[in-house]
Amino acid sequence: MFSIIHSASVYGVDGKSISVEVDISSGLPQISIVGLPDPAVRESVERVRAALKNSGFTFPLERITVNLAPADLRKEGTAFDLAIAAGILTASGQISAAPFEKTLLIGELSLNGKVRPVPGVLAMLEQAKRNGFERILLPSGNVKEAVWISDMELYALNHLNELDLLKRKQEGWDHIRVPRDNLIAFGSATTQFALDAKNENGDFGDVIGQHQAKRAMLIAAAGKHNILLTGPPGTGKTMMIRRLPGILPLLTEQEALEVTKIYSVAGKLLEGSEGLITQAPFRAPHHTISAGGLIGGGAIPKPGEVTLAHRGILFLDELPEFPRQVLEVLRQPLEDRIVTISRAKAVFQFPAHIMLAASLNPCPCGYFGHEYGDKRCTCGAAMISRYRSKISGPLLDRIDLQLEVPRPIALENQSASPSLTSYQMRQMVIHARAFRLSRMGNKAISPLTELTGAALRQSIDIMPDAISLLDHAFDALGISMRAYDRILKLARTIADLEARDLVQAEHIAEAIQFRGLDKTVF
Repeated sequence: MFSIIHSASVYGVDGKSISVEVDISSGLPQISIVGLPDPAVRESVERVRAALKNSGFTFPLERITVNLAPADLRKEGTAFDLAIAAGILTASGQISAAPFEKTLLIGELSLNGKVRPVPGVLAMLEQAKRNGFERILLPSGNVKEAVWISDMELYALNHLNELDLLKRKQEGWDHIRVPRDNLIAFGSATTQFALDAKNENGDFGDVIGQHQAKRAMLIAAAGKHNILLTGPPGTGKTMMIRRLPGILPLLTEQEALEVTKIYSVAGKLLEGSEGLITQAPFRAPHHTISAGGLIGGGAIPKPGEVTLAHRGILFLDELPEFPRQVLEVLRQPLEDRIVTISRAKAVFQFPAHIMLAASLNPCPCGYFGHEYGDKRCTCGAAMISRYRSKISGPLLDRIDLQLEVPRPIALENQSASPSLTSYQMRQMVIHARAFRLSRMGNKAISPLTELTGAALRQSIDIMPDAISLLDHAFDALGISMRAYDRILKLARTIADLEARDLVQAEHIAEAIQFRGLDKTVF
């Protein structure tokens, strides 16, 4: 007796269809799983055996062979449990195999037969839709993310014994079908509520002084530019960067699907999540992180912090405390917006469209060039050189905004000069991005942040005196062509904030001002 049930697995951040082939033949009672299974897949034998028995089914006392095809791909995880159980039931004639045609089965089984949620459902369903599957049988705990994949029938299982109703054809699967009539549309009042909520890390309206740094934060958010803050301890570098998510608009539906799929694959969707992640991610890894933890890794690579920050912010606090070899792996993702990891049998690509936000002190003690009162730098020249050498020139060249955050000279009277709040800054960011889209029109084929060279310069309308100023800065400061392009992008974002069609000389001047480390020996 032979049966085929369709399931799926995740490779990188993409789904892969897997056929679960079950053969039952006479012989000594045993079950074997072939097709490069990992330990979690091999252990499914005992979970499936107990789940079938405790759900009222009979586990065949014959020779059972389970093949996971294609057999040359390594299989991992617990998502095959439900498909293996259904394959054994159909091969042994306990339930009909007909309802499982063009149906994908995903789910982990507990020993008592309950169906548990699994990670990566969005990626699996996307692949299943492309492969022509019409129905999905999945755990009820995965329904909230699965409903965003349209044009497929969803059936939610809580317990394996619900498959027993398939014996009675007149009842069908209607009792476990997920209705789509009451779904909340993306961008409704429910999802927009988060836009008006105050950032849990505080409001920019509470920040005293630091107007230039807040201006830099506004520009970075509007144009998705990388930003680096340098200065002595206690000037508010970390505090301001942690407030940065509060001025970012909500993700678009396509961006939300991308981010939610990544978090689903990584198994990081919060329990009780209401479906799509609509707020831009903010990731702040500790400086002890490894290169694999930052960009991803493993036998079958999993997303790292760079990919988890996709469409959001990756915050590296105290940048020189990270090992140099870890920081250097950021160079390719910051340029190409993807992470490429090669293995012997496959090459995996992870999306990495991030804003890099970083902070650093001028020296190990933090007070070099910022002595005041009893605070004096105690670091020697060799120590400072060793500290700064952890950050390479090519990495700094990829950071658009580089500015110093000094200690405030005196506390300001906020009632006399009120500061912009996060809500006000967010509205300015939204208007700047909307103006950019309307300005580019049909030319908005590729985001400005991804254009380089001639394509970038052709897409930007700029005054002749602004070009002259930029060319002069190129000669006087000795900046690279990459920095030249990034200053141009920065000036275009500043013009968008002012709703100006043409980039003026003052926009170029402000952009050059924010390239602080190009003007100093670092």
